[in-house]
Amino acid sequence: MRTQPEAARDVAPALAVLFLVNVLNYYDRQVLGALVEPLRHHFNLNDTQLAAIPALFTIVYAVAGVPLGRLADRTSRRWLLAAGIAIWAGLTGASALAATYAMLLATRLGTGIGEAVCAPAATSWIGDLVPAARRARAMAGFMMAVPVGVMLSLAISGPVAQAYGRDGWKMALAVAAMPAILLVPAVLCLREPDRGAVEHRGNFAFLRGRVFWWIALSGAVVNSALYSFSYFLPAFLTRYHGVPVGPAGLWSGIGSGIAGILGAGSVGIWGDNWSRRWPGGRLSLAAAASALAILPLTASLGLGPGSGVAAVCLAMAGYGLLQTYYGLVYAALHDVVGPEARATAMSVYLLVTYLCGAAFGPLLTGRLSDVFAKSAAGAGAVTEAAKAMGLHQAMYVIPALSLLLAIVLWAGGRD
Repeated sequence: MRTQPEAARDVAPALAVLFLVNVLNYYDRQVLGALVEPLRHHFNLNDTQLAAIPALFTIVYAVAGVPLGRLADRTSRRWLLAAGIAIWAGLTGASALAATYAMLLATRLGTGIGEAVCAPAATSWIGDLVPAARRARAMAGFMMAVPVGVMLSLAISGPVAQAYGRDGWKMALAVAAMPAILLVPAVLCLREPDRGAVEHRGNFAFLRGRVFWWIALSGAVVNSALYSFSYFLPAFLTRYHGVPVGPAGLWSGIGSGIAGILGAGSVGIWGDNWSRRWPGGRLSLAAAASALAILPLTASLGLGPGSGVAAVCLAMAGYGLLQTYYGLVYAALHDVVGPEARATAMSVYLLVTYLCGAAFGPLLTGRLSDVFAKSAAGAGAVTEAAKAMGLHQAMYVIPALSLLLAIVLWAGGRD
């Protein structure tokens, strides 16, 4: 067992590498968001078919996460994480070779299995590196990778797809796979902390606690909203506001990065302070942020066609508020779970999160978009203008989910 000074020296390098791993995790997970319009035209797909890709990906991700999370509690998280990166990045690159919709879907499902390693293994690792009193800051830093990964994915993939023309989406997928070449050896060079190195308490009783299930339910709601937002925002800007594919991805990516970093970074210290003042403080603070997000999200959808810049600015204000969720709620989850069960707890949380909500957020939005488009077209053919109207109306699902999230988090904080 390593001494405390030796363990302290491991914290900064480990947090930095795990952050970069999570950046790639979300980069590769969200890469199709910037490619929705090119894929729609290339494979002649409707919005329901497009939304089925992240929906099925999410189901596979959630189901695979439980045995992989249990494995992370029993074996080397370092080797497991390195293998996961190699698998998901390799299959992301393989997606560029897809000749049919079925082949594209199959490679994305394989990517989901590889990515299912990341959250259970990495958050368990952080839980053994950082004491509870500073855990919200560490989790907020780790989960800041969400907006950074989404930003890079959209901001790079959209312009790459546009620059390389008709098959530019293939180059965008190939680019998404490349960072794994450096990250796999970086993970293998880290020293893994001892389990329970900073605390010794807890067991699998979290499954009987109501707070854990409120947290799991909140995960289903927030990821339904955020996945719908990231997946369809570039397409919404292109169809409804007339923004070309490249700028739509760039604006969505940069906006998501700036807003998400500000949102995630602002609550780390507050969350730790509030948790010391009263029980449930982290969840209550996340509930307040979710309620505030409703206003800018709704306002962004109330703008008329051609208002792309204003729509992005307002939407990103809401997105930034929703991104406060991860640092606060992941830290709260670790507060109620002991070190020997954290990877398993995270995998159970993700199973509920994705099977009960996130898998169906984009699918619901896509299906509503098709239904509203047909309604706008009336008895005639569904035109591009009707599809723009349909997606615009379907996007109101996102502020509605923000309201539901605030209610769930408030209930969890008071339980």
